[in-house]
Amino acid sequence: MQKLNIIIITALLLVGCNNFDEDININPNVPSQASGTQLIANAMLSLSGLSSSPQGEFMSQYLSETQYVNASLYPQSSTSFYGWYQGPLMNLQTVLNAADELSGVEGPVPNQLAVAKILKSYYIWSLTDRWGDIPYTQALMGANNFTPAYDSQESIYADLFTVLDEASNQIVPGSISNDIIYGGNMAKWSKLANTLKMLMALRLSEVNPTLGKEKFAAAMQAGVLNSNSDNLVFKHLADANNQNYWFGQLNQGREWWAISSTLMDKMKPVGDPRLMIYGNANRTDGEYTGLVFGETVNIDTEKYALLGEAITAQDAQVYLVTYAQVLFAQAEAAKLGWIAGGDATAEENYNMAIEASMDQWGADTSTLADFMAMPEIAYSADMAIEQIATQRWVHLFMHGYEGWAEYRRTGYPNNMVAPGGAEVPKRQIYIETEQFNNTENYNEAVQRQFGGPESLYGNVWWDVN
Repeated sequence: MQKLNIIIITALLLVGCNNFDEDININPNVPSQASGTQLIANAMLSLSGLSSSPQGEFMSQYLSETQYVNASLYPQSSTSFYGWYQGPLMNLQTVLNAADELSGVEGPVPNQLAVAKILKSYYIWSLTDRWGDIPYTQALMGANNFTPAYDSQESIYADLFTVLDEASNQIVPGSISNDIIYGGNMAKWSKLANTLKMLMALRLSEVNPTLGKEKFAAAMQAGVLNSNSDNLVFKHLADANNQNYWFGQLNQGREWWAISSTLMDKMKPVGDPRLMIYGNANRTDGEYTGLVFGETVNIDTEKYALLGEAITAQDAQVYLVTYAQVLFAQAEAAKLGWIAGGDATAEENYNMAIEASMDQWGADTSTLADFMAMPEIAYSADMAIEQIATQRWVHLFMHGYEGWAEYRRTGYPNNMVAPGGAEVPKRQIYIETEQFNNTENYNEAVQRQFGGPESLYGNVWWDVN
């Protein structure tokens, strides 16, 4: 009888368990489905990766390797773009695909979509400038298409101009939640969209200057970044969950990077105030000495300037799109005749760009007048393009991929070295997996661009020099 009672009670308990509300095991603090702005915020967390990369610094020769030098000698190895598609781009595409399902509780839906479009465009622009043709119109479809075709870089640029226009035009009054970049300020997002158009337009200076001039003027008219407070900046935290990449490396004792002599030779002779921000003096003699890029023998870290605290702090900021870049772009555009004013406007914007860069980096400007008067720095109509391009490259320190793109477009600075005879690469090589899992589309893209096997030295579309 006792056993029967136990069986009956157990059965009743099991039946009773089936009558619980469906949400009893749902933790309200851990939602099973992310909102639109949460997905956007998650995509924002990857922004620092566009800058914080030793490979990017090697491509622009900002840093020299002090430990594993072969990694910086431009080996003919591939680089994967999968992480960008599987991470931030998929999050942003999910938001765009769910346009009709987004809630306005976290801000106007048009604004959520605008920010998603701007961020997606920025990521895609960065990727296509690194690899050339990439999957775009058929990408981010999940299980519906595991083998997307590669779009030409020219067509990608054309579409990004359109998408950025759409994003700017659909912005309405009201802020959005979870915006870790601009705090929901849509005016700043609009300026960023126009600034991306401006910088993309300048990238066309050699391949299609007519279109470049048109898009540049339109971006300026629409309104671009107009102070350092508008900069696209990723702000790390003094917290291990969101700390600076370089802090994490040095915190493990990895003093693997020194300021390159390529950079040092453009800064030290003219007394550039930013040098003390970019690097620390040598520990041997208190001087600033750059390490020759690709040097394999004399690499004692005590003898060379290592990265400064502004770069390596746990909560250091990463500068991605800046007001100084806008001013340098306008200086170059004036010199090219894309905007009015000629050399007078070019000089004005060039000088303002250097000052904005100093302000951004927190440099000591007490000697700025002397610096600006140096023959190598003072604006010269005959040397204007070289001066603008070189100072832009100095300003872009630690944003290696962007500095590399501008070097490929302009050919400046003019002191890049070829370690072991290897010139600065023209692009990155597609991940080998594409040759096996996306064979037809991979082969078509490579043949279309290079007419044969791919390498580090096939030009992307806009790099015609």
